Amino acid sequence: MKGLFVKSMREVWLATTLFAAGLFLVEVLIMMILPQMQADLLDEVWSQLPFVRTMITALLGTEIDGPITTQALQAFAWVHPVVLALVWAHVIILCTRVPAGEIDRGTIDVLLAWPVSRSTVYVVETAVWLGTGLVILTVAVIGNQVGGLATEATHRPPLTRVLLVAVNLACLYVAVGGVALFASALGNRRGRVIAAVFGLVVASFLLNFLAQFWTPARHVAFLGVLEYYQPGGTLMRGEVPVRDWLVLLTVGGVGWIAGAIVFSRRSICTT
Repeated sequence: MKGLFVKSMREVWLATTLFAAGLFLVEVLIMMILPQMQADLLDEVWSQLPFVRTMITALLGTEIDGPITTQALQAFAWVHPVVLALVWAHVIILCTRVPAGEIDRGTIDVLLAWPVSRSTVYVVETAVWLGTGLVILTVAVIGNQVGGLATEATHRPPLTRVLLVAVNLACLYVAVGGVALFASALGNRRGRVIAAVFGLVVASFLLNFLAQFWTPARHVAFLGVLEYYQPGGTLMRGEVPVRDWLVLLTVGGVGWIAGAIVFSRRSICTT
C-alpha cells in the first residue's frame, strides 16, 4: 500500500505544484490589485448602474446592502473564474486517474496486478486526492494573505473568516471530487469523463449566475454546487454556512461511495 501511495504521489506532484503555484499567483495578484480600485468610483458605478450591482451580487453569491466595501471586493479572490477553474481542474484531473485514466492508457492491468485489492487502490487514490487538495488550498490561503498585505489592516477581513471561506472551498472541492470519482469509475475514456465533469461544474457556474437574472433558473439553482459556496456572506458578515458545508460533503460522500462500489464490482477489459 505504501509503495502504491508513493507511486501515485510521484505521478501527481508536478501537476499539484503547478496548480498550487498558479493559485498562489492569482490570489496575490487579485489581492494586490483590489486596493488600487477607487472606492468613490466604485460607489458611483454601484449606484448608477444597477446591472453592475446584479452582476457583482451574482458572482459573490450574496446580496450587498448599501455601498460596496473593501471586504466585499476581497471576496472576488475566492470566486474569480480563474481561481475556480484551477481548483476544479486539479480535482478533476486527480479524480479521473483511476480507473478511467489507467484504462485509457492501457495500463489498468499493470495497476491491478499489484498485490492489493481494488478497494485499497481506491483508498490510496482518495488519500492522494485529498492530500494534494489540502496542499493547494493551503497555498491559496497563504497567497491571499500575502497579497492582502497591500491593503490596510483595518480593511482586511479577519483571518478566521478567510479560513471559513477556505473550509467552504474545501467542501466544494470534495463535492466535485466525489462526482469525478463516480464518473471515472463508470468510464473508459478519461477525456470524455473530464469533459463531462467539467461541463457539469461550468453549468453550475452559469446556473448560479443566471439565477440572479432569470426566475426559472432561480427555482433550480439548488441543483448547482455553487449555490452552496458563497464566500461573500462569510467575509462581510462572518456567516458560518454549516448547512452548505454539509450539503457539499454529502454530495462528495455519496459520489465517493458510489464510485467505490462501481470500481470494485465492474468488469474491466482492456482488449
